[in-house]
Amino acid sequence: MIRRALLLAAVLLSGVGGAYTVKPGDTLYSLARANGTTVAELVRLNGLTGTALAVGQTLRLPGEEASSPAVPTPEPSSRPGAALQLGGLTVTAPASLRMGDPFVLRLSGPRAAEASVRFPSEVGEDVRLPGEALTPVPAGGGRLVLGRVVLGKTTPVVYEIRVGSDVLRGRIPVTGLTQAIQRLNLPPRIAGKLEDPARKAEDAAVEQAYARRTPQVWSRTFQPAAKVRAQSSAFGQPRTYVAGGPVLYHYGTDYPAPAGTPVLAVNDGTVVMAGMYPVRGGLVVIDHGAGLTSMYFHQSRVTVNVGQQVTRGQKVGEVGSTGLSTGAHLHLEMRVRGEATDPAKWMSRVWPK
Repeated sequence: MIRRALLLAAVLLSGVGGAYTVKPGDTLYSLARANGTTVAELVRLNGLTGTALAVGQTLRLPGEEASSPAVPTPEPSSRPGAALQLGGLTVTAPASLRMGDPFVLRLSGPRAAEASVRFPSEVGEDVRLPGEALTPVPAGGGRLVLGRVVLGKTTPVVYEIRVGSDVLRGRIPVTGLTQAIQRLNLPPRIAGKLEDPARKAEDAAVEQAYARRTPQVWSRTFQPAAKVRAQSSAFGQPRTYVAGGPVLYHYGTDYPAPAGTPVLAVNDGTVVMAGMYPVRGGLVVIDHGAGLTSMYFHQSRVTVNVGQQVTRGQKVGEVGSTGLSTGAHLHLEMRVRGEATDPAKWMSRVWPK
């Protein structure tokens, strides 16, 4: 949530004739808003050469506004989806989200390029690098930050944006999914691959792919990874793999197709994994930049190499039934900083809504 109300409540005027003593948390911007003036006017009144303040520093405030305490305004975060303001910066966020959604925070205004963004609500969640500081990327004349809602999460997403010493916070409500548990009861010859000694190295290599932080390389909309019309297992489906086993989420979407059907890159990027693995089978992982990776499982044949640059629609392999699979299909994942997001929310868009 935005703490502007707390900052404004701290602005208690003292002294005579508009004199004010700077307190912890004060900024020129918060003081200007509290006193109905501008940062430029405070700089002029006090002969300042910069915007930094020191606790205990005395400032002159406009006389009329200095006669009574400022009245805090309501926190914008009480209106989900509303654009929030922070001195030269406007932030627009989704009104609501579902678990597994990718989303963007859109930043505009002259200070957008100075902003740093983090999601404090990730701290305490089972995610990689919780609360990571993110730098907005240029997009459409402004800047944006890519976010994601972890599967299993129904508490609000809380974001924090810093510009210099100014801080803006907001929250986005989250709802759950309503899918029934799918009980696969895999035959022993398939389920045994979960215990394959090589699985540890497979998972470690995937984690390295998730940890990449490279510049965004795509500029066109995302396209389907195979020319198929149906899906056999939805994203976010809770499932068990063996009788009595734990309930886990399905981190991608399954598309049934005949063996040998071309698998296509959903967008431009760099191949960072390509080969055969015990669980994911014939696997290709593409780094698209901005913390986004696409992953293609269970292929019968992989046709690209690690380090290769691929373009949207380029063939990267062929549908198969390798790894933890009982029939020919493509399992597609779209991961944002290592966390699974719904592939459908990417298709025919440059960025998710």
